[in-house]
Amino acid sequence: MPDALLIEIFQRLAVALGVGFLVGVERGWKHRDAPDGTRAAGLRTHAVVGLSGGVAGAMLPVIGQLGFAALTLAFAGAFILFKVRESQKDDDLSVTGTIAGLLVFALGAYAMWGDLRVVAAVGVALVGLLAFKEALHGWLDKVTWKELRSALLILAATAIALPLLPDRTIDPWDAINPRELWMLTILVAGASFAGYVAVKTLGGDVGVLAGAAAGSLVSSTVVTAEVGRQVKTGQAHALVGGAAASLAAAISVSRVIALLAVAAAPILLEAGPALIAAAITFAAAAFVMRFFDKEKAKGDSGQNLKSPLDLISVGQFVLLLGGVIIVGRIVSDMYGQAGLLPFAATAGLADVDAVTLAAASLVGNGLEAAVGAHAVMVAVMMNTLAKGVIAYMTGGWRYAALYFSAALAATLAAAAVWFLVTPLIAPMLEGASQAP
Repeated sequence: MPDALLIEIFQRLAVALGVGFLVGVERGWKHRDAPDGTRAAGLRTHAVVGLSGGVAGAMLPVIGQLGFAALTLAFAGAFILFKVRESQKDDDLSVTGTIAGLLVFALGAYAMWGDLRVVAAVGVALVGLLAFKEALHGWLDKVTWKELRSALLILAATAIALPLLPDRTIDPWDAINPRELWMLTILVAGASFAGYVAVKTLGGDVGVLAGAAAGSLVSSTVVTAEVGRQVKTGQAHALVGGAAASLAAAISVSRVIALLAVAAAPILLEAGPALIAAAITFAAAAFVMRFFDKEKAKGDSGQNLKSPLDLISVGQFVLLLGGVIIVGRIVSDMYGQAGLLPFAATAGLADVDAVTLAAASLVGNGLEAAVGAHAVMVAVMMNTLAKGVIAYMTGGWRYAALYFSAALAATLAAAAVWFLVTPLIAPMLEGASQAP
């Protein structure tokens, strides 16, 4: 037998032994206080089981498939018999230990012929499931039917409905894509459910802010609407909601800056300083709203948790946002590249990223960076305005007023930098970027 093959066999047997050892450590640790002779299958047993599976797998070329099946059935029968007697003695009906032992044997056999990364990943996942038994059972005891139903609806919408929808436009204007609109529905529903989980797990104030920060990495518009719904239903105080919406806006603007840095550096030189000023102002407004009147907000947030997934609210917002996206696409198709600013003004109502990437593509094909920068700034401004309207429609006038206050401050800061500072520093930045 070549030395390389022999080394590989030993390596694979070591992985099989390691998986059994790892599972055995977890099993043995749970019964470490039991006296000798009464302990369940623990470290040594599971290590031997993993190694046995590896040896059985290594013998496959010699004994053939029937021989391997016979060895596997013999082990399974003996192990199951042992676990049955153990369960009778301990008056324990749990079958988890039996399945874990059989899986260790199977992983040991697979380690001899399969991908060792899969073996390691499944082994670690198995140990994790076994080790977190109490935590998982405690979590399951706390889950309500409404929460489970909401999660199942989102999974069904993603795994069953989404693949069935056509991924193409179905209207004369090439604007309505059923799969994209359904993806938008899933996104809104997911944001609603994630916000509920964040509030329930972290508490009212922190949960709303954490959910907004995470959700805005995908869509700050969706976050603004979801936070507004929480404010309107009493799940979040208006001050906390305003802070969350402002934080989402800061992250949204920061995301535009990151896209420009990757795809359109010339536009970033023009629009970057103003965008940075807007992002900082939004973040500062969130900080002020969160802590300026903290005592007033305390105790109001998260006390009235309702359904984790309000299908009516989700449907209404999807129709609104989907309509805006369709109108933006139709206007873009009518004006073409020559109408970049009209496109930015309409498409930016719903999606700043699309305008940013479109402007980057046009600048790469010869469009002046200043024109691209104007388009991005128009899109950000229109998107900010649209989110203010959405804030009013979903969360009421007080929530909208708080957001509009932050938006006004951010707009003034960006305008000041755009008109006063950018003309002074843009030539220096451009010279620095062209320096060898």
